[in-house]
Amino acid sequence: MSRIRFGLGDTVLSVAALVTGMVSLQCGATFAKSLFPAVGAAGTSALRVGFSALILIAIWRPWRRSLPAREAGWIALYGTALGLMNLLFYLALARLPLGPAVAIEFVGPLAVALIASRRRSDFLWIGVAIAGLALLLPIANPDGLDPIGIALDLGAALCWALYILFGQRAGRIDGGQAVSLGMLTAALVVAPFGVAEAGPALLAPGLLAAGFAVALMSSALPYSLEMVALRRLDRKSFGVLMSLEPAVAACAGLVLLGERISAVQWLAIALVIAASVGITVSARRSAPPTAVVEA
Repeated sequence: MSRIRFGLGDTVLSVAALVTGMVSLQCGATFAKSLFPAVGAAGTSALRVGFSALILIAIWRPWRRSLPAREAGWIALYGTALGLMNLLFYLALARLPLGPAVAIEFVGPLAVALIASRRRSDFLWIGVAIAGLALLLPIANPDGLDPIGIALDLGAALCWALYILFGQRAGRIDGGQAVSLGMLTAALVVAPFGVAEAGPALLAPGLLAAGFAVALMSSALPYSLEMVALRRLDRKSFGVLMSLEPAVAACAGLVLLGERISAVQWLAIALVIAASVGITVSARRSAPPTAVVEA
């Protein structure tokens, strides 16, 4: 079987798609944060995940294929992890600037990659990641980030790691069916928290429209663009580019929300990015690329 080769134009298109997806995701996060005063972090999360589920179900139409009970269990775990990841991240985002929040959450997928690795050199990247995380903790700077926000964000990182592990198993069923039903499960998990915090305000037409926009910017568009990129980029290139997410988030927070972070926090973000790039470059070539639905 001949291998499909992509030219320079395809590579440029893929990189442009991935960068556009990252920008869309973080702009969606900044827009979501502006909704917190109206419906709270949990209410905003419920709107985002709920509309994302509706969009994905409309696209993939998961009812067309039967789902055995055993496979439904994996999707339920996958969707629960996805829902809690989104909820905890938004709760953390209410207390933390966007850039550091994304950097802390990146500990989740980074830990999965490190655990799966068997290279001695990866212990270096463990040290780099720990150093970056330490600079974001109140221990390093008592007047810095909110400790409750950090704890919530670490919870989101744990859920992201579980989401990856459960998603790898659920994705073997049928990619479209797994992600659409997983997002529906996530919506059911988050909805009670959103209703408890926001109540009838969630049904206000203006907020529904805003929630739909957040879903498009933070889920539907980035996920679709990642699919475009994955068809043309190898795993390492994809992973290295995705590692830039915390920097994109910090810039989005600065430009759109006026969130200024300290030089120490910028250094911490740079260390997390370096660790992510390092573990991606040193990863085994045999590992297949997978799309990541981020918080």
